[in-house]
Amino acid sequence: MAQQKPTDIDKSPMDVSYCPYNYPILKMSGKAGDQPVARVLYSRPQRNGRRIFGDVIHYNEIWRMGANEATEIEFFRNVKIGGKLIPKGRYTLYAICTETKWTIAFNTEKDYWGLAQNPKKDLTRVEVPVQKITDPVEALTIYFEDVKGGTNLIVMWDEQKISLPIKF
Repeated sequence: MAQQKPTDIDKSPMDVSYCPYNYPILKMSGKAGDQPVARVLYSRPQRNGRRIFGDVIHYNEIWRMGANEATEIEFFRNVKIGGKLIPKGRYTLYAICTETKWTIAFNTEKDYWGLAQNPKKDLTRVEVPVQKITDPVEALTIYFEDVKGGTNLIVMWDEQKISLPIKF
């Protein structure tokens, strides 16, 4: 039987971020609770000298918030986002970007490549303002920032940054 050859190294490596941000280290050292609050799994496309927003990512069109498979966020407990209850579970994340705001969609369709999105499967959509950053970010970066009463999901790439408040 022929063996399958491994795939080439991906140009957009996969990454994971946790809330709390240091959960894996806490877990290994025995200092963590049973589960984190949340985690996000995503592929990290590179800027490579391109203008991202308004060019590679077209304004007013759905974007899978990464490359390859759709970005996924998992909540290990119920949370509130934009005043809306998000039940514990796993969701795909999409964004509709403009120069001044992003609309973040939490979609119930999972294990999906991400090029097409079914809006009928959106659990909710939340708008967040865009912050301009002066030092461009080369690789799409998504992480959690601890704040009182919750966390902020930070997304940065090129010259844009958004901060999505999550309460728990």
